[in-house]
Amino acid sequence: MVQPGGGMPDMQQILQQAQKMQEQLVTAQQELAEAEVTGTSGGGLVTATVTGGLELKNLTIDPKIVDPDDTETLADLVVAAVRDATHNAQKLTEEKLGPLAGGLGGGMPDLGGLGLPGQ
Repeated sequence: MVQPGGGMPDMQQILQQAQKMQEQLVTAQQELAEAEVTGTSGGGLVTATVTGGLELKNLTIDPKIVDPDDTETLADLVVAAVRDATHNAQKLTEEKLGPLAGGLGGGMPDLGGLGLPGQ
């Protein structure tokens, strides 16, 4: 940060701005850790809930789709619902942390996934 007229940057002001951004980042990370988002598949027959930290918290399966002779379809629906929820959590993360990360001069870090196949 250069002072008008070409003077030295005000280090105290820069440090205060950095400290403020760090506080905002910590607050946003806490909000994300507590936030829960959902994803669905099969027209809402399977619903997954994950936190902003991508922790799977809940999985709801409508009994109508449970077929003991076709567990593969159910497994596909569970994976799709978890992927949808994870995608929604990542979008929330970008919304909350994106402006802060941009202010730090970098993009969003790769936050990883849940380790599911196909992610």
